[in-house]
Amino acid sequence: MVSRRMEFWIWNGNLVIRMLLLLMLLLPYDELCGMPSINCSIKDDPFPIPHNFYQPGNISIGGITNQVAFFNDPVSFIQHPIHMTLDEPMSYTKNYQHILALAFAVKKLNKDPNLIPNITLGFYILNSYNLGRMTFKATLSLLSGQRKLVPNFSCDYLQKTIAVIGGLLSETSANSATILNIYKTPQLTHGTLSLAKGDREKFPSLYQMVPSEAYQYRGIVHLLHHFRWTWIGLLAMDDDYGNQFLQTIVPILTENSICSAFTFRLPKATYMEEMVEQMTVKLAERYPDLMDRKTNVFYLYGQPPVMMCLRLIFCLSSFTSLPPLSKVWIITSHWDFGSFAFQDFLDAGSFHGTLSFTVHSNQPPGFQEFLQTIRPFWAEADGFIQPFWEQAFSCSLKHKLEKICTGEEKLESLPGTFFEMHMTGYSYNIYNAVYAAAHALHNINIHGSKQRRLAGGGRLDVQNIQPWQLHRFLQRTLFNNSAGESVRFDKNRELVTVFDLANWLIFSNGSFARLKVGKLDPFAPSDNQLTLNDDQIVWHRGFKQGLPVSVCNDQCQPGYSKTKREGEKFCCYDCIPCPGGMISEQKGKYMDSCVNCPEELHANVDHNKCIRKILNYLSHKEPLGIVLALLATSFFLITVIVFTIFVQYQDTPIVKANNRSLTYILLVSLQLCFLCSLLFIGQPGKVTCVLRQTAFGVIFCVAISSVLAKTITVVLAFMATKPGSSMRKWVDKRIANAFIVFCTFIQASICSVWLSTSPPFPERDMHSLNGKIILKCNEGSATMFYCVLGYMGFLATISFTVAFLARKLPDSFNETKFITFSMLVFCSVWLSFVPAYLSTKGKAMVAMEIFSILASSAGLLGCIFCPKCYIIILKPELNNREQLIKRNNKRM
Repeated sequence: MVSRRMEFWIWNGNLVIRMLLLLMLLLPYDELCGMPSINCSIKDDPFPIPHNFYQPGNISIGGITNQVAFFNDPVSFIQHPIHMTLDEPMSYTKNYQHILALAFAVKKLNKDPNLIPNITLGFYILNSYNLGRMTFKATLSLLSGQRKLVPNFSCDYLQKTIAVIGGLLSETSANSATILNIYKTPQLTHGTLSLAKGDREKFPSLYQMVPSEAYQYRGIVHLLHHFRWTWIGLLAMDDDYGNQFLQTIVPILTENSICSAFTFRLPKATYMEEMVEQMTVKLAERYPDLMDRKTNVFYLYGQPPVMMCLRLIFCLSSFTSLPPLSKVWIITSHWDFGSFAFQDFLDAGSFHGTLSFTVHSNQPPGFQEFLQTIRPFWAEADGFIQPFWEQAFSCSLKHKLEKICTGEEKLESLPGTFFEMHMTGYSYNIYNAVYAAAHALHNINIHGSKQRRLAGGGRLDVQNIQPWQLHRFLQRTLFNNSAGESVRFDKNRELVTVFDLANWLIFSNGSFARLKVGKLDPFAPSDNQLTLNDDQIVWHRGFKQGLPVSVCNDQCQPGYSKTKREGEKFCCYDCIPCPGGMISEQKGKYMDSCVNCPEELHANVDHNKCIRKILNYLSHKEPLGIVLALLATSFFLITVIVFTIFVQYQDTPIVKANNRSLTYILLVSLQLCFLCSLLFIGQPGKVTCVLRQTAFGVIFCVAISSVLAKTITVVLAFMATKPGSSMRKWVDKRIANAFIVFCTFIQASICSVWLSTSPPFPERDMHSLNGKIILKCNEGSATMFYCVLGYMGFLATISFTVAFLARKLPDSFNETKFITFSMLVFCSVWLSFVPAYLSTKGKAMVAMEIFSILASSAGLLGCIFCPKCYIIILKPELNNREQLIKRNNKRM
């Protein structure tokens, strides 16, 4: 232990020198001269801290509180400050419960035979008066002993301070930590502590009974998002803590799409009168910002004195021409709604409906009964109760006022602004801090007993424990308190606990109610950290329509998106309609921009919802599909009838003319052409996609080849009638049939290559038609598809050319004139088909192809076979060889 002490003093030499200089300022010279003596002959401190509470014990727990303050006038430099008289002390009456919570915890521990047995725990509580120099002096007094100011020296009759609890304000805690860190004395702060980045490493002896402020910032973001508040005002004290707050919270709000409408810096002054004066002036300057109707939510960061000043200022503004504020106040856990005695008559209605993240609390068994026993002289050493009692009950214990305290006043009769019977969050932290120190001592006692049994001698003894030895066990503290809740520290020496979301209700008689309407669990998953009971929240009376709205402008309605306004913050925007195919809709919050619907869905007319796209294909059930199917069937039946007629009159001259077998092949191929068009009707499948174009290409090739063969046969027949013509050997049915087979083989070969390389397949086209999914057959290879069409066009062109040249041959044996008309129809249809096919989408494209197949097939059927059927059925007398020859001779 000696070596550690030596190392300690070497590393902290500069701080020790500073503390000695501080002592020289605080103590008379003659007392400093007696410091080296260790025989306890040192005189008492001539300027002791008057407000203190001392209870002796073997081991003592120190406490630094902010229960009493002096509101004196600013220094005038007319007389020496030491001779200036202070005003009567003003008591933060609600803070008196903090003192009672520590006394109650110590009392319970001393009666508990299981924790630190045979050890009497004491305490020494000193007031800091919210002043830095008094905080330093209180801290040094705790390290020196009662009424002695000699740090690092301990006399036999002085109790040892093993840990210090305090303070409530960040500045008080930081000032105490500066000294306690030198002696490595554990400090457990019961208030929210604002530390700059990296400062926690400078105070390794500091333990925080409240989670980090970063968790509260996260909870604020969740709260603002929950109510869709994106335009808020920020209020903070104009000091280092306020600067740190703004530097931290503004980027967090920006990252979460929340803007600050304004930033109001509350002036900081040393004296209350000066603070009120400055704040009143600045408040009047910035009141238009506060009254902005768009900004209905204020986020306030400040210590309890700031809240009391704000309450005073807002109450004073009610006597002026300034209109009252009807806003939602969101306040951090620093705040507690308390009053001084002189504030009892002031209206605090501006804070009605305030939301605050409060330190979680519970009610330890016996605490309320303990409070009911408190009377003005319940403990002789309690130096805090007199100002508390006199100001809380507006009476005098020293017969200075007309109203004398009876001593029988009861704490439960006080309004909540002065004192609460239920243990507050800060008192609960003090209670847990005392028990944390006690459990650490208990673990030391157990550890020391084990060492004595194993080594025959003890190195750790609670009676002789040094404060720095407590850290090892305090960091590992884990226990359940009497309220049944777990108490432990995380790796940052911060208590692992939750925040309560409180809703403050202020009544006209000055009383208030604090309703728990939610909970912030920083250790829960991000989506479930904040739980709220919206129905239980009571808003300020100025919001008569229910939930307040705090946005720069109204939210864009579904179907619209945000567009930034030049020169303004991103929370201010205009709303523009979503472009075609995009939507914006409400899913827990309004979307900032329009988004595309999934491929299977499309935007509705209002652009606020994605609806399922309609399947687009030529169905058998729709009118167009039915009409085309009926046409195909009708033409098929007509072709069957024609074929039947030709079979029935197969021996007549008109049927036998120009190769009867070619006529039958042509009629059969036309029947198949009409039936082929039915493959294009209905939902495309793998089989139908393969058969559609290939069957159509091959069958049509057979039909055109038959027409071409008939045309060539006519020409060869007339050429063969000339005497000595060598063309007679070509006028043969087998040659015509072989010609059809050859032409069809070429087309079949093209289709085979197509199917083997890149066959057609069914496809869902999501984008060609808005709001529709086109079910179609992808041709696979467009080149092969146009090769099939091109080959048919080639055959049709040859047939048309040959028929056109042979159109003046005799009619009796000549049908080239009819073939010419049929090929003209055929070519016209398919020449118009290509541009029409390329310019249409969906089922219209399929209908165009079906129409082209039916029209071209019907053109062949009508132009070639209708004249012959007319003669066969209506003019049978013309269907004989003599009449045909006779007619032919007349024309010749």
